[in-house]
Amino acid sequence: MAFPDLRSFITLLEERGELLRVDAPVSCDLEITQIADRLVKTGGPALLFGNVRLADGSPSAFPVVIGLMGTRERTALALGVPDLDVLASRVRALIDLKGSGGMGGLLSNLPKLRDAAHLLPRRVRTGPVQEIVWRGDEVDLGKLPILKCWPLDGGPYVTLPLVISNDPETGERNMGMYRMQVMGKNVTGMHWQRHKTGTKHLEKARKLGQRLEVAVALGGDPALIYAATAPLPPIPGLDEFALAGYLRGQRYPVTKGVTVDLEVPANAEIVLEGYVDPTEDWVMEGPFGDHTGFYTLPELYPRFHVTAVTMRRNAVYPATIVGRPPMEDAYLIEASERLFLPAAQLVIPEISDYHLPPVGVAHNLVVVGIKKTFPGQAYKVANGLLGLGQMMFAKVLVVVDDDLAVTDMAAVWRRVAEQARPGRDSLTTRGPIDALDHSSRGWSYGGKLIIDATRKLPEELGSALSSRQAQSEGGASEGAFVPHTTADLPTFEGVKQQRQTPDGYWFVSLTKTQPGQAQALAAAFAAHPAASGVRHLFITDDQTDVQNADDVWWTILNNIDPERDVMVVGDLLAWDGTPKLPEEGFVRPWPPKIEMNADVVRRVDALWHVYGLPERWR
Repeated sequence: MAFPDLRSFITLLEERGELLRVDAPVSCDLEITQIADRLVKTGGPALLFGNVRLADGSPSAFPVVIGLMGTRERTALALGVPDLDVLASRVRALIDLKGSGGMGGLLSNLPKLRDAAHLLPRRVRTGPVQEIVWRGDEVDLGKLPILKCWPLDGGPYVTLPLVISNDPETGERNMGMYRMQVMGKNVTGMHWQRHKTGTKHLEKARKLGQRLEVAVALGGDPALIYAATAPLPPIPGLDEFALAGYLRGQRYPVTKGVTVDLEVPANAEIVLEGYVDPTEDWVMEGPFGDHTGFYTLPELYPRFHVTAVTMRRNAVYPATIVGRPPMEDAYLIEASERLFLPAAQLVIPEISDYHLPPVGVAHNLVVVGIKKTFPGQAYKVANGLLGLGQMMFAKVLVVVDDDLAVTDMAAVWRRVAEQARPGRDSLTTRGPIDALDHSSRGWSYGGKLIIDATRKLPEELGSALSSRQAQSEGGASEGAFVPHTTADLPTFEGVKQQRQTPDGYWFVSLTKTQPGQAQALAAAFAAHPAASGVRHLFITDDQTDVQNADDVWWTILNNIDPERDVMVVGDLLAWDGTPKLPEEGFVRPWPPKIEMNADVVRRVDALWHVYGLPERWR
């Protein structure tokens, strides 16, 4: 199904009971975040706020819609498929072009070629997004209900922007989703991280001595919103408009901007037009409560100057929030996971499936299933994945056999404990890391961990037998690891909570007050008899709930550089997920976890019935 625009998707969601309207006054300063966060974490509907108050308390002329793709089902609906798994089937069929089989084989390609014809955008003279135009002094971003999402944020942020720029040398177009902090009535930050295509465009503009024109679309077909987040490979002619056209089964309508020589989505709600000047000093941007669930701290980024704002009549302002998982972005990540699985399998054919679970906030954890046929294959696959596009940012990769569902995380962690012996079946390496990662040894550079949790072949056990000999002679195996818990757990200075799990894990929360404290704890606990039934010791900060495995994993994966913080101690693999101190050689500030202000929480609790929202999502 192709949606003509965002509001047609809103209408359908409302008809299906997947969107609720809130007509009570609601502030765009923290209050909308607190309401939306509760609904996305409980699988609730999208929300349309029709009576939004700006930060100064005045009414906004624009309603706010949020959580449009806040469930797996709504994301699938937005992309025109009954289930996200269908995305992989569609792509697999598209790339399976037949060059043999006679005339019948060639004719079987025709439906696929028709799909490919939807890749090119369709140029139109104008569109609804240019029904109203603000220029010059009319431009005032303060009139838009731009959200301040979290208490420590540096200001309001545009959180669902489709940022469009063209390569100054080749003309190739890019559209990405980069947060934008409002810094004045016509100025925002432009959060182009060092690995992003927008940064490359800006550097080329600097060398050519010219400004870089930029357009920022808000809204449009939901397929286009998704496409702006997708990790497209650098293939000439394949851009985000092409992906949206393919997903919607129709060429995407674009029109030229009114003050920039860029094509913008003709069916968007709002477009900000302007430029980034590469000769201008960069501005301090942040903090921002990010998708990692931690704040990203202030850093220097370029400024975006708005020369015009165009919009539809009665435009709707679309937004999202990010923070502690699960959030709406988890479903966009899953869509990309499904969409690009066939491409990964083309390059690494033994991959049966892979998964980026929400606790890993995209890059921190990848679970991959393989059809294993030879020793060392898990490392071959993991290293191959690290060479594929944005998969280079992966921090921890867990490889399992293809008989295990990679989405069943409880089963995955059991298999890791059963099949991966610490040290022998774990390997650290280095490479690029997401620029938002706060724990890496250097900014955007750090350690990675590969865990081979596949069943071992004789060569991987140190046996003199080959795999073929063992198969015929029935030799070379090792005793199974049998996890067990004990109630007699040791004490240690700073330990706040601890528990052992039935599947071989030991969770410890630690109030850290001195350097080396986590390493000393690991040595003491590994030497204790209570360690006999576990294989992994997780040491977290004292804000982590050790009764909640997802909270433990989320904290651990955010807070480790595997090369520095994951170590074999005795028979355990110890993971130091505590904050790192300057005395330990960590030179950057350590950011706080995202928490909402208590007074906002109380206010939303008190007004829940006024919003008209059901108690089950409170």
